[in-house]
Amino acid sequence: MRGPDDPGTARARTLRRAQTDAERALWSRLRDRRLSEAKFVRQLPAGRYFADFACREAKLIVELDGSQHAESTYDRERDAWLTSQGWHVLRFWNGEVARNLQGVLETISASILERRSAASPRSGQGCFGTDEARVSPLPAGGERAVSPS
Repeated sequence: MRGPDDPGTARARTLRRAQTDAERALWSRLRDRRLSEAKFVRQLPAGRYFADFACREAKLIVELDGSQHAESTYDRERDAWLTSQGWHVLRFWNGEVARNLQGVLETISASILERRSAASPRSGQGCFGTDEARVSPLPAGGERAVSPS
């Protein structure tokens, strides 16, 4: 269990205070169960990594990337490790959040719905106890989530 003196906790706090504009915009729409009634947290320590946004119930991580992440071997290794731990990782460019926040939210919502269905296929309700999202989903595709423009 992490505590206030854990170095991971201190690093997560520092990262939360140093948000990018894109992180701030997305967080305002994810916090307080605003998207699909899913609980998201910021800068979740996961092994030696920190996830920008994570929904523990859906085992979903959302990462926002700047240009320094283009073709990043580090990100591929990181995503492979997170996937091996049961997480599903969606990546968006910061500019995509600025230009098409609604599309990004729809892609995230679709992923949440998909993971809910996989978690509880017989009940008609996922692990969150609800049948529908607040935002109409669009299909998510590939390794990097791409929202419609």
